[in-house]
Amino acid sequence: MEQFILPAKPSLLMVDDDPLIQELIGGWFCDEFNIIGAHNLTEVKSALQQMPESPDYALVDLGLPPMPNRPDEGFEVIRLLQSVAAECAIVVVSGQESRRHAQRARALGAGDYVEKPCAPDVLRQKLLSCRQVLKNTRRNMGLVGESSPMKRLRTDINQIAAAPFPVLIIGETGSGKELVSHALHEQGRATRPFIPINCAAIPEHLAESSLFGHAKGAFTGATTANAGMLGEAEDGTLFLDEIGDLSPLIQGKLLRVIETGEYNRVGEMRPRQCGARIVAATNRVLEGEGDGFRRDLYHRISAFTLRTPPLRDLADDRLLLLEHFRERIAADMQTPPFAISAAAQKRWLSYQFPGNIRELRNIVVRLQVKYGGQCAEENDILAEFCPDETAGSFADGTGSLDARVKHFAALLLGGGDASLPAVVSELEKAMTRQALANCSGDEAQAAAMLSVTEGEFQRLKNLLEKLS
Repeated sequence: MEQFILPAKPSLLMVDDDPLIQELIGGWFCDEFNIIGAHNLTEVKSALQQMPESPDYALVDLGLPPMPNRPDEGFEVIRLLQSVAAECAIVVVSGQESRRHAQRARALGAGDYVEKPCAPDVLRQKLLSCRQVLKNTRRNMGLVGESSPMKRLRTDINQIAAAPFPVLIIGETGSGKELVSHALHEQGRATRPFIPINCAAIPEHLAESSLFGHAKGAFTGATTANAGMLGEAEDGTLFLDEIGDLSPLIQGKLLRVIETGEYNRVGEMRPRQCGARIVAATNRVLEGEGDGFRRDLYHRISAFTLRTPPLRDLADDRLLLLEHFRERIAADMQTPPFAISAAAQKRWLSYQFPGNIRELRNIVVRLQVKYGGQCAEENDILAEFCPDETAGSFADGTGSLDARVKHFAALLLGGGDASLPAVVSELEKAMTRQALANCSGDEAQAAAMLSVTEGEFQRLKNLLEKLS
């Protein structure tokens, strides 16, 4: 009889602290997905470590323990998924009805936001749509930009692309580190393999065999030999994203590869030769004391260092990137591209994009879906921005506190009209808001954190409330 192998079902990570919701959604989708349940951030971390591959989809509730009445833990789950499972399509399903929360979730990387209760067909369509958009936009989009930092980055890539030595790419989350690694590979080893691996997503007990491979019978379950990522890379490029998350054991073995060009598969005594170029990336400072990263390895992998600039430093490149992604996404969707008004352009250029290029791309996707063939106005653009980061009109007191502090400080340093009392007032408001957030709204604790009396703290709180 002919044997047929059924295709593996995609994986769905379901994050909700309500067991009834878990059971309900699990019943809806158990035939379509391999469902992995988690009730809080700790269980999500554990699930990601145990999964052989990153989840294809995730449904995330915002109100999770230990603060189920606040969205903070849900936001942390989205951040985590974006850092270790960038290919995962995230849909927020929350009972916390809030336009502000929805905007924040999308800014962090969620593809859509659905309020409870919701019908299974609606939820299924949201998941599939987010996944399709992600597939269409997760390809190498090139290093777009004419600002000085982008020109300098392209020049640096051109100079070192052909060299065989390791490269360390440093930059904030979402700033395009993987794009830079692709550019290095395309200019230096384009016809050879490019093997990317997210170090933060590898379970520690599988890290050695995943990277270096293993011999048949090396451990229970090793029924066949495995070349590992290093073997698959051959004489191409091995890209180690978030290298700072490697364990000390693996760091030591990687150091040997870079120093001697040799490595051993698990269960083998005969050393093998490594012909791949090592390109690593991190959003952390690795060279400091006490960060858990070997200093000798840091000096080896940083033979060349490239820095991806944050989007807030790229000036008008933000408009070039909007146009670039808009044209590509409109072509993929086969719909006319949207336009934006002059006022909307001004708002676009004043926004800080805390999620960098990844956030910008996601915003363009949503704008194209909503306004393809139309003109998006100022309020349409503002609706897609993260409320806490919106750099609004400083004169009328709108926009984020951090952005206004920077604005007033810049005016002072540049000899503008802002006064020292105005800057001090903004700092007081910013610190008060942060203290309240850190202390979950407990005013006594927040006052102690700021080393002020409760009466003085009440004055600061009143200032903050006038701003809101």
